[in-house]
Amino acid sequence: MERRNERQPADSGLMLQNHFLIAMPGMRDERFSRTVIYLCAHGEDGAMGIIINRTQQLGFPDVLVELGILERSQTIRLPARARNIAVRNGGPVDRSRGFVLHSGDYMVESSMPVAEDICLTATMDILRAISAGRGPRNALMALGYSGWGAGQLEIEIAENGWLACPATPELLFDGNIESIYDRILALNGIDLVHLSHSAGHA
Repeated sequence: MERRNERQPADSGLMLQNHFLIAMPGMRDERFSRTVIYLCAHGEDGAMGIIINRTQQLGFPDVLVELGILERSQTIRLPARARNIAVRNGGPVDRSRGFVLHSGDYMVESSMPVAEDICLTATMDILRAISAGRGPRNALMALGYSGWGAGQLEIEIAENGWLACPATPELLFDGNIESIYDRILALNGIDLVHLSHSAGHA
């Protein structure tokens, strides 16, 4: 993961870390139909991202109980912001593993900076901090992730599977999850009707 975070040479191709991937009508894998993925890492060895517009049935309090961080009776004392965190279905890989994307005002040794004010942490330290009201200003949790091997994402983009556009913290942490797909397209001036044979980088 750390290697993917390094600045790539100018001729190594377009690096899409800190971009949204928007599934296009040409997406062949139905598991990703109408998904928005936030790319946490992208480099010569592959890419890793989190689906942000699909949610789990489990809520954040349920996750804390399953992990033994809180007893069920203690969840009523959670800060409102923690109780209302929607747990996303981050992707088909390693679905039992949790990831937290969050603002840069919280950092531990295991946190991986993704952008200027966005980090990824995959340890329970951040869950304990959020449950105690000491966590980051903004956070979303996901179970599982989406991954690509070397060159695989580039092939899928070339085959009109994805459109990539720069991400913003405002959209990443937006709580209106159901509408995020259409809103990101609209903000980039994109009409799906005209995209059946064209995709790429916005």
